[in-house]
Amino acid sequence: MEFTLKDEYIELCKLLKAANIVMSGGEGKEVVAQGMVTVDGELETRKRCKIRAGQTVEFEGQVINVISS
Repeated sequence: MEFTLKDEYIELCKLLKAANIVMSGGEGKEVVAQGMVTVDGELETRKRCKIRAGQTVEFEGQVINVISS
């Protein structure tokens, strides 16, 4: 799926919620903390990691391609 960025970046846990991958921000923080999310193929455990256009986030087989508006 593609996610269009409206600002310079979005925090990782907020992206997961905005893309409807998780039900809440709290759930997003939890799955990131548990090491279940990758950014550009690398494990990411920082909940507030800044995701910018051109990056790819993956969680449970779902891929989010972040693009600029």
